[in-house]
Amino acid sequence: MKRIVTFFVFAIVSVSISQTAAPKLFVKADNHDFGTIAEGEIVTHNFEIQNAGKAELKIIQVHASCGCTAAAPEKMNLKPGEKTIVKIEFNSENRLGPQEKYVYISSNDPVNPQFKLTFTGVIVDKSTLVTKEGKSPKLKLNLTQHDFGTVEEGKVVETKISFKNEGKAPLIINDVKSSCGCTAALLSSKLLQPGESGNIKIELDTANREGKLTRTVTLYTNDPKEPNQTITLFVNIEKRKS
Repeated sequence: MKRIVTFFVFAIVSVSISQTAAPKLFVKADNHDFGTIAEGEIVTHNFEIQNAGKAELKIIQVHASCGCTAAAPEKMNLKPGEKTIVKIEFNSENRLGPQEKYVYISSNDPVNPQFKLTFTGVIVDKSTLVTKEGKSPKLKLNLTQHDFGTVEEGKVVETKISFKNEGKAPLIINDVKSSCGCTAALLSSKLLQPGESGNIKIELDTANREGKLTRTVTLYTNDPKEPNQTITLFVNIEKRKS
């Protein structure tokens, strides 16, 4: 009789422990609003997720409600207390109006095996971003030139140049082009509301080059007065020391 009682007590304790020692997917902010999006713009957002449980959380699958959205976690397995990022990328091409999309995370969380992330935004036609009242955007670059100075061949140098929309309508940066494949440019944002600031990160690879070089990076925008604005880069490349 004692053995039977002991067995049942052990079973109850085991079930209790297994229930408490379980993974738990937690997201502090499960909704993100992109605000106004210019049609054709690709926007991204990082959702931070955490394992708030007491056992390993295993992400089985991440899928979106729409083919216009890509989503991927940085890690698939999280120890108790560990965090990771689920990056979503939304392509607004050929869409207009209010949008509400979802990303589903399937995991071994016994309470919530399928967690839903939501993001919203309003997509507008680029041509409507200049208002009927005649208000227009205005791109103001903080600098139009940058000198990297003397650099040893083979090094990658970089700089950040800030800019601001000093106009009274949303500013769209449609494209960024460099004069050389050795130069890469990354924008912090392609859409700036009036008064909003951003920056462009420029990297220049000096590999297999020598002497004084001049390169350019041009921004193409919907600024009606100065739609194309250029940043000029200077560098003096010395031979690599043996």
